[in-house]
Amino acid sequence: LGRGPAAARPLQPPLRVSPGCRGAQGRLAYKLLHDLFANYSSALRPVEDTDRALNVTLQVTLSQIIDMDERNQVLTSYLWVRQTWLDAHLTWDKDGYGGIDSIRIPSSYVWRPDIILYNNADEHFGGSMETNVVLRSDGHIMWDSPAITKSSCKVDVSYFPFDGQRCRLTFGSWTYNGNQIDLRNQLDTGDLTDFVENVEWEVLGMPATRNVITYGCCSEPYPDVTYTLLLRRRASFYIFNLLLPCIMVSFLAPLGFYLPADSGEKVSLGVTVLLALTVFQLLVAESMPPSESVPLIGKYYIATMTMITASTALTIFIMNVHHCGPGARPVPPWARRLILHHMARLCCVYEVGESCKSPQRALGGREGVGNAGGLGESPGEGQVGTEAGGCPWDHCLCHHDTLLRNVGYIAGCFRRHRANQRRTGEWKKVAKVMDRFFMWVFFLMVFLMSVLVLGNAA
Repeated sequence: LGRGPAAARPLQPPLRVSPGCRGAQGRLAYKLLHDLFANYSSALRPVEDTDRALNVTLQVTLSQIIDMDERNQVLTSYLWVRQTWLDAHLTWDKDGYGGIDSIRIPSSYVWRPDIILYNNADEHFGGSMETNVVLRSDGHIMWDSPAITKSSCKVDVSYFPFDGQRCRLTFGSWTYNGNQIDLRNQLDTGDLTDFVENVEWEVLGMPATRNVITYGCCSEPYPDVTYTLLLRRRASFYIFNLLLPCIMVSFLAPLGFYLPADSGEKVSLGVTVLLALTVFQLLVAESMPPSESVPLIGKYYIATMTMITASTALTIFIMNVHHCGPGARPVPPWARRLILHHMARLCCVYEVGESCKSPQRALGGREGVGNAGGLGESPGEGQVGTEAGGCPWDHCLCHHDTLLRNVGYIAGCFRRHRANQRRTGEWKKVAKVMDRFFMWVFFLMVFLMSVLVLGNAA
């Protein structure tokens, strides 16, 4: 009857002594730490044979791109750096210490390789964070440490804002050469699984390469691991804030040729557009490094500003042609054939320069001539009346000649006035045809420049 409870009782004591077991594990860990570091020095390279190189494996995880300063050519990034190596002086038999296979201790307790970022651009030159290391019973040490690094990066802004950058992160030992530390990369690429997406830059990849370089100061080789960060700029912000406004403002410049010459706003429109593009050019220049390579958008601004300057100069010349006075020379025959006939048909300009008052003026001129003719006939009628009244023939003949001279003078004035009007109208026709021609030419130039910019970006 008592066999069942007696069999069940031995299962309870292990549960009551388990805290004591944990305490025993803690005492064993303290004993292990004391035994390991009793005669240990973190100043010497932990190898059994000093003639052999110590293998150090490096792996970098990119967590975040904090900032990309194109003007100062500095990349600020948040990295997780993992280094693993074998310490021959920190091994133990895990069975002799209660099965303890690994312990976590401060990294200052053990020897650490002096792996630094060669192209560091931080003025304080801060290293990695002092985190713990994981020490295993076979002597393998794994050290994971986060670091915010500022690295120098050669920035090429030739195709800004459609550019891509290649920023290198070169890690290597500062004092140990390749005969003492053999630095190798764990993977062929950086780890991007925990990367936080950046709003401005897109990461295309992070390949890793191992290089062995012999510097001029020393004859020994120095290995390093270089991670190349491939970046591509997200151009949406710059397209909507810099490129599209410039294109829209550029299409306003050819419309200055379409404005009537009498409006007085042709030159002011060109100058306003030129000032607007100058403001955009200054905004781009403030964020770009002062280098010889001009950004693609900067080249577009310069070409557009040159085109607008030329259009403003042509507008001034065409306005001078439009306002040619009566004293101007007649339109040359070659200009009449080329501009008033061929170019007018090409630009679909018909009845150019004709105002609504021109036919009335011509009709009034004819009526004036007719009235003058009537005045010329009135002396004849007066002559008949005079003859009927007994007027002497010689006196009537002299009066008739005076009236004819006055009528001829008035008719000549009308003819000269109509000739001047015709000459002025022809020059206005020439100016209007040139306005329409250059308007289409500059529209085509703006379109081609925009297509070239987008084509080079692609």
